Amino acid sequence: MSDRTAEVRLWDEMYSGAEHYWSGEANTALVEQVADLPPGRVLDLGCGEGGDALWFAGRGWQVTAVDLSPVVLGRARARCAEAGLDGRIDWREVDLAVDFPAGEFDLVSAQFLHSWGELPRERVLRRAAEAVAPGGTLLVEGHCGWPEWERNPHPEVHFPTPQEVVDSLRLADGRWEVQVCAEHERVQAAPDGTEITRIDSTVKVRRLR
Repeated sequence: MSDRTAEVRLWDEMYSGAEHYWSGEANTALVEQVADLPPGRVLDLGCGEGGDALWFAGRGWQVTAVDLSPVVLGRARARCAEAGLDGRIDWREVDLAVDFPAGEFDLVSAQFLHSWGELPRERVLRRAAEAVAPGGTLLVEGHCGWPEWERNPHPEVHFPTPQEVVDSLRLADGRWEVQVCAEHERVQAAPDGTEITRIDSTVKVRRLR
């Protein structure tokens, strides 16, 4: 079994273990950062069960949503059909470690694009910046550390600071505006149902030309 096949299998097994793994709602930070943007073309990287993609589609965006797990994409497509949003979302099975969707987008969204396996995250995010159309936005939301309930954190997983994310993008001088580069608190439900506070990071950059 190849490393990439094993990675897909890992995510498929995770999603198969529960009827719903995530809340099904759009990420709070995403809504806060993009609610005032006019609808256009959006690329949702690592879309999971489709909460963000459905939120976008329901507000008039034309969505391209990608994930490497066929299991979770099947779940997302079913939710899309239930919501009556077929035709607004192009669901694609894409392993971002080896491929990237073609085209330019008014918004590229990377929400918690972390992985237990091998993911060239910095390279993927630089490619995401290249996919932003002039006047468009790249929004990167990430964790700043492991949750309290994680007892065996992977020693090689690095959670970059917001400034490290900006630096890794290698944005060309005069072509980009950094609009947000900050950490923030977020309340999240632990597996046992209790609420904990986590520290996440937001990077929002706009392509000027």
